[in-house]
Amino acid sequence: MIFSSLFFICIFLPVTLILYYVVPRKAKNLILLIMSLIFYAWGEPVYVLLMMFSITYNYFAARSIAYYRENEKRTGKNLVFILCLIVNLGLLCFFKYYGFAIENINALFHISIPIRNLALPIGISFYTFQTLSYVIDVYKGNVKVQKNIINFGAYITMFPQLIAGPIVRYADIETQLTGREISFDKLSEGAAWFIIGLAKKVLLANNVGMLFDAIFATAAPERAVLTTWLGVIAFTFQIYFDFSGYSDMAVGLGKMLGFEFVQNFNYPYISKNATEFWRRWHISLGTWFREYVYIPLGGNRVSKARHIFNLFVVWILTGFWHGAAWCFVFWGIYYCILLILEKYVYGKALKKAGPVVGHIYTIIVFVLGWLIFASETVPELVANFSSMFGILGTPFADGATLYYLRTNAVLLIVCILCSTPIVMKLFTKIASKEGAGYKIITTVCYAAVFIVSMAYLVNATYNPFLYFRF
Repeated sequence: MIFSSLFFICIFLPVTLILYYVVPRKAKNLILLIMSLIFYAWGEPVYVLLMMFSITYNYFAARSIAYYRENEKRTGKNLVFILCLIVNLGLLCFFKYYGFAIENINALFHISIPIRNLALPIGISFYTFQTLSYVIDVYKGNVKVQKNIINFGAYITMFPQLIAGPIVRYADIETQLTGREISFDKLSEGAAWFIIGLAKKVLLANNVGMLFDAIFATAAPERAVLTTWLGVIAFTFQIYFDFSGYSDMAVGLGKMLGFEFVQNFNYPYISKNATEFWRRWHISLGTWFREYVYIPLGGNRVSKARHIFNLFVVWILTGFWHGAAWCFVFWGIYYCILLILEKYVYGKALKKAGPVVGHIYTIIVFVLGWLIFASETVPELVANFSSMFGILGTPFADGATLYYLRTNAVLLIVCILCSTPIVMKLFTKIASKEGAGYKIITTVCYAAVFIVSMAYLVNATYNPFLYFRF
């Protein structure tokens, strides 16, 4: 089940909200847990058992860690903690990297170990990281252990951010699990966030994604240079509006249920260097790696060589987190190198060059980065790069290039504007003005966007979120 589906919007969400609002406060987390398990089981009926195991195991593991910590039994605390890390990361690695590992072993040693195709549990990367954040914080004593398994289960399975984030750390919503505000104002605010996210996904991501699919359906040697660039730019907008749209919907749904989730995107495409880009893109993932990997390794308060090593570890893990493929690893290494260069080589010069130069540099950086990300195999990656820079001998532009530009010009302009704060600042300025007329205009705008989005969904046959596969 996905947010941008008629069944979710017209049936699942209304039923969930009605049940959630009518039951007493003490029963709300139980309703949230039940409906979240139903939401997950809708598309993954078998793997809901894996989810329930994860809830049960980590609940008791954290209780044990807290017990040993309170009684100053360091050995027992450490053993349970290490076992908990092994179990959680072991499950993630088995389901996500089993096939990748066997393929590379077969290729390296020229053997033929049979590979059994395993369906990837949707959202396993996200809820595993959430679970780990809780266990690690309990181990460190940063949060109190959750003694109510219903509350803990509601945190792990919470359907607004269960399968594609944002990654919500337990520390961020610890108090909200038992003391959140539920009101009509938050419901309406959440609905506004949801509509904005839905429009990003349905009206922008899906449509610009069709441009990317059409262009990359043609083999790289047959694409003109400018056509390949246009296709990668289309993917650049698709992945942003797809993922940020989902995150906005998740934040909106959280508000409807009384929760405040962390912001996951802050207009990353207006950045002036790669470092700033990663402060604005997938903020919850960056925060997780900073808190639980980068800082424990020493962060930047170490020698230059050690700092480079720390960045390398973080970015290799970031690449692998996104998927079991070498292109994701190369993507992580690509950004690692850029961040190191900005830190120690040309960062100051880039800043002195001014914001325009910095912005142009960053656009080139993330467009090339998304080409690595979008390529499924290394040969495909090489062919796409060759096509982008004319190495394959293809023309700079051809009839197909002009056709794609002519038929998608308006869409691309809208995508450019909506990837900056311009549109939302203008709309927010109008919505914040006093007077019934402005309130009516705001309401009509939201209603119109929602109706148009729903009209697109009526004719849609397949519109999954890109980050579901991570």
